[in-house]
Amino acid sequence: MIVRLRSLLTQWTAVVPVVGVVLLAFTWGRDLPGAIVALVTLVLAGAVLAAVHHAEVIAHRVGEPFGSLVLAIAVTIIEVALIVTLMVDGGPKTSTLARDTVFAAVMITCNGIVGLCLLVASLRHGLAVFNAEGTGAALATVATLATLSLVFPTFTTSKPGPEFSTAQLTFAALASLVLYGLFVTTQTVRHRDYFLPITRLGEVIDVDEHADAPSARAAGISLGLLALALVGVVGLAKGVSPTIESGVEAAGMPQSVVGVIIALLVLLPETIAAVRSARRDRVQTSLNLALGSAMASIGLTIPAVALASVWLSGPLVLGLSSTHMVLLALTVVVSSLTVVPGRATPLQGGVHLVVFAAYLELAVTP
Repeated sequence: MIVRLRSLLTQWTAVVPVVGVVLLAFTWGRDLPGAIVALVTLVLAGAVLAAVHHAEVIAHRVGEPFGSLVLAIAVTIIEVALIVTLMVDGGPKTSTLARDTVFAAVMITCNGIVGLCLLVASLRHGLAVFNAEGTGAALATVATLATLSLVFPTFTTSKPGPEFSTAQLTFAALASLVLYGLFVTTQTVRHRDYFLPITRLGEVIDVDEHADAPSARAAGISLGLLALALVGVVGLAKGVSPTIESGVEAAGMPQSVVGVIIALLVLLPETIAAVRSARRDRVQTSLNLALGSAMASIGLTIPAVALASVWLSGPLVLGLSSTHMVLLALTVVVSSLTVVPGRATPLQGGVHLVVFAAYLELAVTP
């Protein structure tokens, strides 16, 4: 019976990504009535769950920390494609879209996902234990990338407004790629053990003893279905975005809230996967997912929009407002204090979640 249910689940996770892409092909670029929006939303939720399933299959096959990179990079590449597409179609009104989306991703991952995982792991296992060396390196990279790309444009004077000049934007794009490349090399080659889960005694867990790893064929199929699921998630999210925009406008909220909602939808697969790892007492895997996603979001988005700015007609506003800079500084300080001990209680998880709630509150009522 259990084998049969597992087979049905596998079939379900294989069908939904295909259905999502087919539905995307029929709805792309069209005004959707309410019934179709409801159907798209339902398939979108199914695609999110399917993406989590296939990402976990791949992660189990390749092991950590490579498994955490798969979902983070896959989601970020499609997120970048979505941002560039919206900027090309939207004109000047989307000048802050890249900034809003990247900052939303940083706050969601560094406070929302991290806080939720620390809270779940510490409540379930007493303490959330992780490797401070690897997590600290990831946090330092995220903080540097965010400052170079999102804070500096507010203070530069070569170009009016919170924008980079061409030379400054080129430097920021190259620096983002270099730092991200260095981090991935450190995580997967030179100091791989810093990013592996650890036991309560600080011993590295280099294998997953819970089940046999899937075959190469199964992992390959899951990789293809993961790509389909993520395309469906981002594409369908874009399809329902006009409805979201109308609701946001009717509620009298700023348009930047749309970017927050889309970022929440896009990052939902990583959130579910990270929480599942936290429940299994693999907090380091959860932090790899969260901070790796924040890093990839900046490190890939900024170079992509820098390249796209060559043919984009409107301005590219990257500089944060003073309120958001305070939130970013608070996030870096709180995260540093969380990382240093290498273990966390429910208090640390709660602090991160409160900072995330403050971000959401200020996004809705600036």
